[in-house]
Amino acid sequence: MRAAPLPVRDGLGPARVRLHGGPVLAELTARFGAAARAKVLAGEVVDADGAMVDEATVRPAGSHVYLYRELPDEVPVPFDVPVLHRDADLVVVDKPHFLATMPRGRHVAQTALVRLRRDLGLPELTPAHRLDRLTAGVLVFTARREVRGAYQTLFARGLVAKTYLARSAGASSVALPHVVRNRIVKRRGHLQAVCEPGPPNAETLVERAGEVGQGLYRLTPRTGRTHQLRVHMASLGLPIEGDPLYPSVIDVPADDFSAPLRLLARRIEFTDPLSGVRREFVSRRADP
Repeated sequence: MRAAPLPVRDGLGPARVRLHGGPVLAELTARFGAAARAKVLAGEVVDADGAMVDEATVRPAGSHVYLYRELPDEVPVPFDVPVLHRDADLVVVDKPHFLATMPRGRHVAQTALVRLRRDLGLPELTPAHRLDRLTAGVLVFTARREVRGAYQTLFARGLVAKTYLARSAGASSVALPHVVRNRIVKRRGHLQAVCEPGPPNAETLVERAGEVGQGLYRLTPRTGRTHQLRVHMASLGLPIEGDPLYPSVIDVPADDFSAPLRLLARRIEFTDPLSGVRREFVSRRADP
């Protein structure tokens, strides 16, 4: 994808809007209201070549315009984002619970990506993978556009070994270690992912990480489906402590940080696609 014609501003890149075609001012006004109209009239909207959009601009269907979005009101996440490693290509952090990886929905400025772009002065910073908002632990970012594809491909192809720790007060009749293998589907608009009949697409090795009765488990995912570890632990009768979705949905106020999900991305290992060197990053948290 070509670079956006507007720079990152205050840690956040511009929004890209795919057009239906025709007069741009009329379309943006109809779709997004008076605020979008005001941005056009103020000269704050540009096309893919960086040319300013005005009241006379007409563009074909499928073309794009760019503008800075209005930030929603967000509850500040009161936790730091410690940097575990930084070099010319990578930034690796110990993401706290409750902080989303990147902007999505109501979480925009209060995300690891936007915070780190601001704090480190790295406008091209991009996540190589994602962690759920409620999951803490090792999160890898690329620092430069030129290396982004190599690292993202590594994660997408499943060439990264990940180890998680989880706490559960549950009791399971399944002997551990145990491999959970099934089909997980997460549908848009539904809070929970579900297990369905069909070819397996999700696999997790579950082991005890302490003595029986301590409630600490080591999870080694071999795939990366949405909510995979949370679904698999709940299916064993070992729901992760602090989970507001599995096995049951619990409404938690946005400003309640008192009961974190006890799930930690403890370790990430991979062979660097550029140098061939074996990389290993470990969270400073000993307990989820």
